[in-house]
Amino acid sequence: MKKIRLFTPGPTMVPEDVLLEMARPMEHHRTAAYREWVKEAHGLLQYIYQTKATVITLAGSGTAAAEAAIVGCCSKGHKALVVDNGKFAERWVKVCAAFGIEHTRLPIEWGRGAKAADIQKAMDADKSIDTVIVVHSETSTAALSDIQGIGKITRDRNAILIADGITAIGAIPAKMDEWGVDCYITGSQKAFMLPPGLAFVAVSDKAWQRIDSGKMPILYNDLKAYRKSLSDWDVPYTPAITLVRGLLWSLRSMKERGIENVWSETSLMAKATRAAVEAIGLKIYPKDPVDSVTAVLVPQGVDESALRKTMRSKHGFQIAGGQGDLTGKIIRFSHMGYVDMFDTIGVLAALEMTLAAQNYKFSMGAGVAAAQKVFAEAVK
Repeated sequence: MKKIRLFTPGPTMVPEDVLLEMARPMEHHRTAAYREWVKEAHGLLQYIYQTKATVITLAGSGTAAAEAAIVGCCSKGHKALVVDNGKFAERWVKVCAAFGIEHTRLPIEWGRGAKAADIQKAMDADKSIDTVIVVHSETSTAALSDIQGIGKITRDRNAILIADGITAIGAIPAKMDEWGVDCYITGSQKAFMLPPGLAFVAVSDKAWQRIDSGKMPILYNDLKAYRKSLSDWDVPYTPAITLVRGLLWSLRSMKERGIENVWSETSLMAKATRAAVEAIGLKIYPKDPVDSVTAVLVPQGVDESALRKTMRSKHGFQIAGGQGDLTGKIIRFSHMGYVDMFDTIGVLAALEMTLAAQNYKFSMGAGVAAAQKVFAEAVK
């Protein structure tokens, strides 16, 4: 029997302790006990986000939180600049289009992250832009955007910055208050080590002013309703109770480890993985690689679909392929959450064995050795 290890960038592996916590008897949510869970989770989320802002938890995917933030902040009279540099960035363009939000799409080459200069140039060209929507870690391309630099631009111009941090929050440095992010979004199935089903958006005071002053056609994802309930540590609609119970375990463990240590561990896994694939002659895809996900170009002569199928069926490692225009061209490895150096060495060994079976020419063991060297230097 093979143990399946998830190296997909969501869902990620869920710790056994979290699974056991979620298997405990069901609780009712209109109780003092559940309100204590909500209160504790809110404080822990503020720590992970590095913020004093209100953090809203919704039952839904990260898209629900992103839609809530975008629609809430972009009522009539406001104009958004939407950075489009990947499959998920495309989605935020679609949200604007679906709700009739005035917006300008800023196309950026896939594999590149958005820079402060990109945003400054676009805002200089159109003074009516007062909202910027950007993906911090573009999961589909594994590219990193400069949220800190972009935040300085939007703060100086009193614009709202909405950042998709779905594969950033809890994995790589994300400092909401220090960087000036107004709405920061993530989901449960990434660095929080949970099944899919919870979405989170931290909302700054400046963003609340925008939300309170506008009116858009929204009900279930109306952030004002969640804020009102949160004042009593309650929720407006039936929550995902078992996931919230698991969330508490995950957040407590992350705080115990220290968020800076979590960021460092993620970075170490990424560094070792990049060293390994380069040692066997493969190339990293993005020009601006992020540490939460590594995307690797599939070499000529290798069948990407067969490679992923073999890694799962024969070796027990589930990795991700490309999306959209990158289908069949890249493979992706997650470094988020419940994964350590020996899991990483294992997936790299499986990759070597699978490539060798497809007659890709390289020195067997070179990638694993390169990864081991990175890890050995880190634990001296």
